[in-house]
Amino acid sequence: MMIITKILFWLSVVAIIHSYILYPLILELLTFLRKDKIKIQYKENKKFPFVSILMSAYNEQEVLKIKVDSIFNTSYPLEKIEVLVGSDASTDTTEKILNHLSTEYKKLQFFSFKKRQGKPNVINQLSDKARGDILILTDANVLFDKTTIPNLIKPFSNKDIGLVDARMINKGMKKEGISKPEKFYISHEVNTKYKESILWGTMMGPFGGCYAVRKKLYSKVPDNYLVDDFYINMKVLEKGKKAINNLDAVVFEDVSNNLKDEFNRKVRIATGNFQNLKQFKHLLSFETKTIAFSFFSHKVLRWFGPFFLLIAFFSNLFLFYSTFYLYLFYLQCFVIILPFIDFLMRKIKLHVILLRFITHFYSMNIALFIGFFKYLKGVKTNVWQPTKRNQ
Repeated sequence: MMIITKILFWLSVVAIIHSYILYPLILELLTFLRKDKIKIQYKENKKFPFVSILMSAYNEQEVLKIKVDSIFNTSYPLEKIEVLVGSDASTDTTEKILNHLSTEYKKLQFFSFKKRQGKPNVINQLSDKARGDILILTDANVLFDKTTIPNLIKPFSNKDIGLVDARMINKGMKKEGISKPEKFYISHEVNTKYKESILWGTMMGPFGGCYAVRKKLYSKVPDNYLVDDFYINMKVLEKGKKAINNLDAVVFEDVSNNLKDEFNRKVRIATGNFQNLKQFKHLLSFETKTIAFSFFSHKVLRWFGPFFLLIAFFSNLFLFYSTFYLYLFYLQCFVIILPFIDFLMRKIKLHVILLRFITHFYSMNIALFIGFFKYLKGVKTNVWQPTKRNQ
């Protein structure tokens, strides 16, 4: 019995360490060793394919004009661009703003959907109307610069590449909220996805705020799916094409700073993660090799992280006969208490960044835990309330 308990304990610990630490280190090492033999390459694309930029908007009056202005302030030929925006039954001045913008920018088409149906369903319908060879899917709060579009399009000169993600640069850092640990997490994810990209073309999902996909490879997201970007990405890999991150394709987003809002968003994403796990579990087979390795290491182990944390904690209770395991248990208890200390310190306006990182880690895992059981109960709708802008 003790042997089984030890095995459970160490398997859980290794699973957590592998996903968050060992896997990124393996990617770094392989990238260093193969820096002269990187497989995923592309050249300057001298042709300008026609591009359709698709965006779903729900009550985005605060950011909509500056977003559309950023799209058209591009070095990409404007005659090769169309912008299709669907208002998902907005109740603020979003549609009034879009009406005005469609007169200012003749390449912008505005579609008003009277019934709320969720971003994935809006994008599915816009994709039917799109004329471009390449689709750029983007969110209203994600701003472009002059080179965003050309740098997103450039990798498609390689016919094996089916999806290209942008590099998200976060703004709006504040010490009192979660923006700094959230930025660190996003930066860590960008680096991991970039290494997956250049090694094997197996990027595990774009960030969703802005990415490009060949129209012929775009797969319509099923009803009630909550994480559409990951679904579209995995469908590209399933079809034998590559998904990559291009660090030169830069976009800007106001990072979330409110723990409660971000927690609710992560619960929704976690629920959608398990939908995608069921859909793409066949990509974990040995036949898919690097896709399976990336999927398992980067995503699956992390999605089950809260269960590994629980197994490590409770299995440790049965190993008290050893001083070594007793100290490990004390260490676990100490770390678990730190988010509560962080909460109390925030009440008196004290902000310790290390404590905030630990709070962020546990909140992510609690969100995954709740999301798993929400998935088991069944998802009835993929309509959600967007995170508040400009926090």
